[in-house]
Formats: sequence, structure tokens, C-alpha cells
Amino acid sequence: MTDRPRLHVSAAQLRPLLPLLAGLLVAVATWLAWTGFQQSRDAQRSGALGQARDQVVQGTSRALLAQADSMQKGLAAPEVQAALASGDLDGAATQLKAVLQRADSVEFLPTDLDAAYAALPEGSFGRLAVSEAALAEGGAVSRIVKDDGIHLAVAAPVLAGERLVAVAYARLPLALATTALQAAELGGGTYLALRQGNFTLAERGNVALVDSAEYLSAPIEGTGLRVAAAVPEETEGAFGLGAMASFIAAGVLVLVAIGAWFAWRRKPGEAGDDEAAPSELTMAEALEQGSAQAAPAAGGSTAASPMAAATGAVAAGATAAAAAATGGGLPVDPGIFRAYDIRGVLGKTLDAGVAELIGRAIGSLMQEQGANDIVVGRDGRLSGPDLVAGLTEGLRKAGRNVIDIGMVPTPVVYFATYHLHTGCGVAVTGSHNPPDYNGFKIMVGGKTLSGEAITDLYERIAQDRLHLAESRGTLAQRDVSDDYIARIASDVQVDRPIKVVVDAGNGVAGELGPRVLQAIGAQVVPLYCEIDGTFPNHHPDPSEPHNLEDLIARVQAEDAEVGIAFDGDGDRLGVVTRDGRIVFPDRLLMLFAADVLERNPGAVIVYDVKCSGRLQQHILRHGGSPLMWRTGHSLIKTKMREVEAELAGEMSGHFFFAERWYGFDDGLYAAARLLEILTQQAESPTFVLNSLPDGVSTPEIKVPAPGEDPHGFVDRFRATASFEGARTSTIDGLRVDWPDGWGLVRASNTTPVLVMRFDAESGEALARIQGEFKRQLLAIEPGLALPF
Repeated sequence: MTDRPRLHVSAAQLRPLLPLLAGLLVAVATWLAWTGFQQSRDAQRSGALGQARDQVVQGTSRALLAQADSMQKGLAAPEVQAALASGDLDGAATQLKAVLQRADSVEFLPTDLDAAYAALPEGSFGRLAVSEAALAEGGAVSRIVKDDGIHLAVAAPVLAGERLVAVAYARLPLALATTALQAAELGGGTYLALRQGNFTLAERGNVALVDSAEYLSAPIEGTGLRVAAAVPEETEGAFGLGAMASFIAAGVLVLVAIGAWFAWRRKPGEAGDDEAAPSELTMAEALEQGSAQAAPAAGGSTAASPMAAATGAVAAGATAAAAAATGGGLPVDPGIFRAYDIRGVLGKTLDAGVAELIGRAIGSLMQEQGANDIVVGRDGRLSGPDLVAGLTEGLRKAGRNVIDIGMVPTPVVYFATYHLHTGCGVAVTGSHNPPDYNGFKIMVGGKTLSGEAITDLYERIAQDRLHLAESRGTLAQRDVSDDYIARIASDVQVDRPIKVVVDAGNGVAGELGPRVLQAIGAQVVPLYCEIDGTFPNHHPDPSEPHNLEDLIARVQAEDAEVGIAFDGDGDRLGVVTRDGRIVFPDRLLMLFAADVLERNPGAVIVYDVKCSGRLQQHILRHGGSPLMWRTGHSLIKTKMREVEAELAGEMSGHFFFAERWYGFDDGLYAAARLLEILTQQAESPTFVLNSLPDGVSTPEIKVPAPGEDPHGFVDRFRATASFEGARTSTIDGLRVDWPDGWGLVRASNTTPVLVMRFDAESGEALARIQGEFKRQLLAIEPGLALPF
């Protein structure tokens, strides 16, 4: 056998490389020294910014306290007290304005604030919020408010002797609150801002850093304000080294480079030079061996992976199902394209062929927006697999890449659009409707489709404006359930053990719902958590009180602290207490709002037209800005983005958290946040929930619409109804508010029914309001079957 050739390298042969090595070491040392310098500079800049931020916090706090102190001294002034003693509130306000020389206006409001509430929404939410805060704290309070522009406002209780007679409200220039920020010394490229809630009142420096400034923010205690700060992205040390370690490493490398240089300069044959012992390297052997290992066996074949085989099988199944449905499919009914989703009855208005056309329409919209990837998930209805197959086929024909995440709650589909960075998703779900219903909740480009965007999908199909790609999109499977649970558990944990019963109504939340609550530390007793698309125990709709009867009984039997109910696709939440009371969602929203407003004073809270009038007052009393809007999950999400709200809720049980979450409706996450709040209280959950403001109210009342046309009936009712002495709103249907209660009639966007709700301060007021509505409803449609 012939010996393989060997590579012999001697010290003499390496000598010419020493200058190159020295140069390389100097280059690396220079790089280390430079990054060390940059890190040192960044640290100095961050330290200086922190000092500037703290000075702004202290300066702004002093300025606001000075204005509050001036208000208190002004109210105690002899001329103001003299006017108050004579009962001349207008005169007292004039005297106070003379004392508060920087005030733009001063007014005294009645302590009940009824006139200010009645002026909403045209009036100022901020004026009410600061006035309520002053009454609650019993002293002067400073806030930044939106009242004919952005201003500094100071409010304080007005006493005539020991008697509370009014609330003083003064509006001052915003500049009084921003002086410290404007005077701060900023280093190069840094950023400072004065913020309240989501609103930036004033800012200085590098505005490109606006989105990263919350990380270094510091609150101004007792004001609801904070100072946000940011520095440019800091230099990352070479090899993960800090500044000092970089300098030391650079010095060591320079010394080694000097040694290499002198070794090169030394003449051959001097001490330390050894040419007699060659270094044998088996490089050729290693290369030859590596090549042999890399070469495939002759005549071998490459087997397809199990995942590839499975993906191909699913794709083939989807294609076959869609092709079969299209062959004798249903015509596309425009009636299934609703206000905020697509929904129909299987075999009548919906099948796999219709789903394929909807998929092509969604894919065409994505193609126009430059979106390629889309998440698809489904609930536990029996028709789900066929509809997913048809939808997937249509999306792939439009060239879109489908990520199938399987049978999951609708919120998990929304989560996956963020987690997988697609911005697009479709949940195939019938929500809380009967088993033969199914439908599609659609997100494209990060926005849930509603209104005209839904109608446009039908028009694309009707006009055959459907994109057909040259090559089909791909299909992949992905399980994100563990990621979803981990994301919630990383943000929410209970403060103490709490025992809860979870009723999923055999809906798709039955598997993940208990797991989420267990992950945050709760002890869960499952009820009807086996996923069954026939819903054998009760309908999965927690807004109907009779669907909660089994949950109430189980909570009491298990001696649990609270009961949690989810709807069919897990995006809605119902709650019952240990003593058997149903906590309506508008009262739950009060609890959520108070919690969110502790960290985000002045934040906008959106609620739908079916919520109690007490909710508005509760939000204002906790320093928030209430905004009533139309019912519908996609409509609420759109409004939230428009007004940058931190929280929203609907009477149906949809809750939308933008604070600490993504802003979509999520019954599972809302349940976790509820348990977090309840375990932070010293009182029992039953006490906390029963203590929320309450009156006399009805649940949602659903009445079959004449001619199955709820929108047409509501249009007629709005045109003819007349309620004297009341304030009306036509945001969604007709809502009529009196000082002691309100009533609502609106058209359902999901089923052919009229939705009504009534709420009042007393049983007598409720009966009067219902009677007035009944009289006018029957005047239009005498045969209307009203249950009141």
C-alpha cells in the first residue's frame, strides 16, 4: 500500500506569516479599543440622560404642586371666601381667577357634576375626570386635559366654611407643565418626552426614538404623567465584552503583536529557532476522509421525511375536498357577508366550494397589499375540516402560503398572526351560533375586516376579480398553543391560589382554557371542556343566563371562588360568583378599566351601546376617557386603533386589552387578567365583584325581527319614534337615555333578530322605560312578540 503524501511545515516556513499575524492582531486590538470607547461613551450618555430625566420629573412635579398650592391658597383668600359666604359662586370664580393670574379660565361646577355629564360627549372628559379626582381626594389635583385644546387643569373642592358647595376648575397654559422639559440639557441623539397615557404632551431630541422611549420612562408620582427617555442603540461589545474588558483585551493583543514582530525580526538560527523538528499535518488525510463521508452511497435513494409526506397528504386532501365541492357547489349568497365577519348555514349558504371562493377573494386582497403568508385555524364544529380545506385551496390558488394551526380558539389565530409575523389570518368559526352555522373571521394586513372590506370580498367573487397565481402557494402545519400559553403566563400570574370552575360549553376553548388558567397558578375544575361540535350540554353562549345555570351549580358544589364561561370559539367571557350571581360584562369592564387606569391615567376606554350608563361614570371617576361605540368585534378593534384606546369591551362579553396584550378580543386572556385582579384584593372575589356599581337591568333580549329584516325594522323605528325629555343616540340602532335609566333597540349583525336591553336606577324606572319602548315598538309592528 502506497503511503499518503504528508504536508511538512517548519518554523522557517511560518516566519514570513509573522508580520501578517502582527498586523491582524493590531487590527483586532484597534476594533476592541474602538468598541470599548463607544461603550464608554454610550454609558456616559445614558447616565447623563438619566440625570436629565430625573430633573424633569422633579421640576414638573414641583410645577404642578405649585399650581395646586396656588389653587388652595386662592380658595382661602378673603375675597373669595366673602363671595362664597354670600352665595355668589360666579363672583367667587371671578375673584379666584384674579388670584390665579396665569389661569385662562376659572369656573365653579356643582358638586353632582350632572350638567357636565349631560354635556357629554360634546363636553370635556378631562374636565370631569380632574373634578372627580379632586372630590375623591378632598384636595387640589393637577392634570393635563383636553378641553378646547391641551391644557394644564387644576381642580379642588370649594368649601364655604365647612360646607362643600362646588368644585373649582381652572384651566392654565400647558407650558407651565413643560417648562422643566424644555430646560433640560440633552446629549447628542437622545430623546425626552412628557407623556400622559398614550399621548405625548411635549418632546425634545431625536424623535426617531419615540417608540423605544417607554423602557427608560419614570413616573411623576400622583399626576398620571411620566417622562419617557431613550438613547440611540448602544454599541455591542466585541465578543460580548464590556468597555473595560475590551480595553484590556486590546492591550494584550498589542503586546502579542509586538512579540510576533520581534520574532520575525530575529535572524534564523538564533535561540528559539528550531528547524530540525518538522511539524507533520495530516490535512490531506482529513480532507480525503471528509470527502468520503460526505459522498452518498452509490445507488442510494433519498427518502421523503414524514413531515413532507404528511404535508403532501393534507394538501392532496384539501384539493380533493375543494374540487368535489366546487363541482356541485352552492351559489354565493351576499347575505352571509355581515358587518364584521362572514357567517352562514352549512348546506344552505355555505359549503367547501363557497369557502374556496372566499379564500381566493382573501388571497386577491392579500396580493394587492403585498402579503404572502396567512394563518388558518378552526373551532370544533363538525363542518370545520371541509371548510378549512376549501378555504386553503382558494388561498393557495391565489398564490398565498397557508400556515394551518389546527383546531384552536379564535384568539389563538389572532395571536399567531403576531407571533408568526404574518399579519393575516382566518378563523373558521360559527362563534356562539347553533351547530349548523359556521363562518370566517378575517384579518388582513394587521386589521380585522369589517363593513365595506367584508362587502368587497363578495364583490370580488361576483365580478370574478379573483387573482390566479402562476404558482400555487405552500401549505404547512404549525402548533402555536404552547407559545400562546407561555406568552400569557409570562405576563400574568395570580398572587395567591384560587379555585375556579371553567365551563367551555363543549366549545374549542375547552382544551386551552383550563391550561392557560393553570399556567398562571389557578386550580381549575373543568366543566363541559370536551370539544364536541354538537354542543350536547348547553349552547356555548355565556350572554344567555340559562346557559350559566350548570356553572353556578358546579361552583357552589365545588366551593370554588368564581366561575368562568367561554363561548364557542373562546373570544368571549362570562363570569359568575360563588353566591350564584351573574356578573354582566359591562360591570366586568368597570373592574378591568379601574385596573388599567391605575397604570395609564387618562386612557381611552371604548365600550358598546349595550353597556350600562354607570360604566361611563365609573371610567371618569377613575381618571379615564369613556367612548361609546357600535357593537361588533371588528368595529370595536378599528375604533380602538383610531383613538389609541388601552381597553375595550362589549356587553356580549368580548374584551380587548391593548395594555400588555395585542388589542384583539380574547376570552382566555381576559379570564387570566380577571383572576390576577381578584387575587390582588384583600376581599373575596364575590365581595369584589358584587361591589361593582349596579342597578336594575335586563340581559340582552332577542326578539325575532319582522320579515327576518332587523335592519329595516330598526330604520323604521328610528324614523318614527319620539322620546321627549330624553337624549337619543343613533350610533348603533336607537339608544335613549333618561337621568334614571336607558333603553336600546338595535339590529343583530349575525342572526335575524332585534337586540334590546334596558337599565335603570330602580325597578319602577325600568318598568316605565320598557313601557315607553313597548308602546312605540307595537305602534310600528303590532304583532311583535315582546317578552316585557
